[in-house]
Amino acid sequence: MFLIVGLGNPGPRYRLTRHNAGFMAVHKLAEDFNIKANSTKFQAIIGEGHIAGNKVILAQPLTYMNSSGIAVKQIVDYYKIERDKIIIIYDDLDLPPGKLRIKKKGSSGGHNGIASIIESLGTQEIPRIRIGIGSPPEDFSVIDYVLGHFTAEERAIIEETLNRISPVIEEIIQNGYQAAMSKYN
Repeated sequence: MFLIVGLGNPGPRYRLTRHNAGFMAVHKLAEDFNIKANSTKFQAIIGEGHIAGNKVILAQPLTYMNSSGIAVKQIVDYYKIERDKIIIIYDDLDLPPGKLRIKKKGSSGGHNGIASIIESLGTQEIPRIRIGIGSPPEDFSVIDYVLGHFTAEERAIIEETLNRISPVIEEIIQNGYQAAMSKYN
């Protein structure tokens, strides 16, 4: 069983903000694989289904970004999910808009959501997919930038990126992280 978690902030105010790229990716996965992600438990919106012949749980924590680890730990503990079967999808300021980067482990890189998950699970060995949102212009604070909405140009780029999420996840599930990194990084 795989747990695929998209990071973001709940509520309509944050729905299409840069910081919710992970939520958008999980929504796209639910759509592409016909998984109803409409159950609320473990402080998250949850959906169970199958991708590439494997059972998956899709999750969007409702704990807000900086406390994402609370919900992730509850799900991991309840379902006894192995660490290498967790995939966290989140936004990354250090990558150009639309760029995907798959990693098997690493530090938080300053991302508070992934830092919360690392702290809650007690390990940096958490597979992840980072979605580039680019860096803020000089006149923007980081917080205003990540909580801001995509421009029309960025939105088009992100839509194209979200269309690549399902093949990436299928590759990871079928052939492993190394194969996916070779093919998509």
